[in-house]
Amino acid sequence: PTPKTEGAVEVQSEETPAVVELPTNESSESLLKMRHTSAHVMAMAVQRLFPKAQVTIGPWIENGFYYDFDNPEPFTDQDLKKIKKEMDKIMRKKIPLVREEVSRSEAERRIKEINEPYKLEILEGLEEPITIYHMGDTGWWDLCAGPHVETTAEINPKAVALESVAGAYWRGDENRAMLQRIYATCWETPEQLKEYKRRVEEAKRRDHRVLGQKLDLFSIQEDAGGGLVFWHPKGARIRSIIEQTWKDMHEAAGYEMLYSPHVANLELWKTSGHFDFYQDSMFDQMDVEGDAYQIKPMNCPFHCLIYKDTLRSYRQLPLRWAELGTVYRYERSGTLHGLMRVRGFTQDDAHIFCLPEQLAGEIQGVLDLSERIMTKFGFAEYEVMLSTRPEKSVGTDDIWDKATEALKEALKNKGWEYSIDDGGGAFYGPKIDIKIKDAIGRLWQCATIQCDFNLPERFELEYVASDSTRKRPIMVHRAIFGSIERFFGILTESYAGNFPLWLAPVQMRLLPVTDASKDYCHQVAAKGKKMGLRVEVDESGERLGKMIRNGEQERIPLLAVVGEKEVSGSTLSLRSRKTGDLGPRDAEEYLQMIADSARDAIDV
Repeated sequence: PTPKTEGAVEVQSEETPAVVELPTNESSESLLKMRHTSAHVMAMAVQRLFPKAQVTIGPWIENGFYYDFDNPEPFTDQDLKKIKKEMDKIMRKKIPLVREEVSRSEAERRIKEINEPYKLEILEGLEEPITIYHMGDTGWWDLCAGPHVETTAEINPKAVALESVAGAYWRGDENRAMLQRIYATCWETPEQLKEYKRRVEEAKRRDHRVLGQKLDLFSIQEDAGGGLVFWHPKGARIRSIIEQTWKDMHEAAGYEMLYSPHVANLELWKTSGHFDFYQDSMFDQMDVEGDAYQIKPMNCPFHCLIYKDTLRSYRQLPLRWAELGTVYRYERSGTLHGLMRVRGFTQDDAHIFCLPEQLAGEIQGVLDLSERIMTKFGFAEYEVMLSTRPEKSVGTDDIWDKATEALKEALKNKGWEYSIDDGGGAFYGPKIDIKIKDAIGRLWQCATIQCDFNLPERFELEYVASDSTRKRPIMVHRAIFGSIERFFGILTESYAGNFPLWLAPVQMRLLPVTDASKDYCHQVAAKGKKMGLRVEVDESGERLGKMIRNGEQERIPLLAVVGEKEVSGSTLSLRSRKTGDLGPRDAEEYLQMIADSARDAIDV
């Protein structure tokens, strides 16, 4: 079970809640084996139908598997149907998966014998023992570490579907061969496949890229370059509310706000280590009076410089510094995706500098703040992962042990269940990752809480301890949204564009039945704006039915029809997106009710 938060704002869904639970690779070992074996079945089917196709890799992924092929001709939709039909035959034959250990030289001999150059390259990177999985006595085999099902009959053909074909460079290198990647999904039962397909269609309907254009929230202007977000007035309004809510809640939790530059001398990034370890994700440098300057991919080195600007005392710690800092990272054009993968984005960044004995309490504070913020935005279910020390790391055994125990203690005090990714931490410290569940059951990585033993050393950060010696502080990186852009995309899809009243860019639109009603509409709108409401008057001149339809399509929470009767009685006839017609009432009463509801994050 995942942590649940009481009192969260309900994320609206227009669909009936799913009754079929979908397992994951982590929760079902049998499903993982089915997907891995299905990849082998697909590769075998492809090579039976297309003898010239060469195989590369075929891993399981979140909702299924894929396999990359080097084939002279592109696969068509008709080809996918043939491949699936051949796969069905293989699965029904109850072919056993047979594991064999071979020497490197023997594996090399066999690969050369069947002329599979990609497999030869894969073999070079494998450590012994080398294992091969045979598909019974069919003669088809693949280099593989497993695991697999016992026989292909354990996979239900009606629970497998081929989805699409995409291009993929071998080894992700655009200078290498372009391969064809066939994506597929695999489940334990046909019912699970049906539910997965329903969710896929629902996800398409909620696609933030489509809704962003339809609701006039944001755009990606290709004339300016890919991966750069342009915020339109309505989207900017929502973003402003998100940011102000974030700031208010952080300040209430004892954080202070920082602002830092967008560029810095390259030497700073060499000091931090980003230039050595992160260079592929950084844009090229610019020359400034003979010095190389780097547009920032991270905010943390700037916060370290601010810390170092004056000698700190142990009495001043902890320091909690937060910044909505815009960073820029190079992403290949083929990986860009709406707001989810961009080249310029704003991190909801914060760094805590504390004493070792303060760490558990500070982590607890971050977990509490994360829960409050996510609850505010309607997310009440999470999956939590604790990642521990990898083989290669910096820092002493003692500091790693204490930091890891501090994270465990904070999670225990929070009462949250969590899983452990043993050895999955960064080389500079253990971390906690929090995934949030949206309205249609998808998990999104958002909050990260990361201990760092590296930057305090690199920047020689110190504080004067109680015994007057100088010591290194513990540094904690943490983000709750991850980035404003990505979180905005998640919100848009979870709400399907039906933003709650407190977050909606336009909370109420007044619809004048005739021109004679417009002056009254503007008077009401002015009063609403003075109360902090986002109210507008429909100036389109369309007929009432069209104005109502337009308001509904724009997902405006409240529409007020204003005719002669409303003008003469100083009333409004309100129509709620959520509950329907609310009837006529005094205009000022309605405005107060809307203001109270928006303040308390309650829909009308």
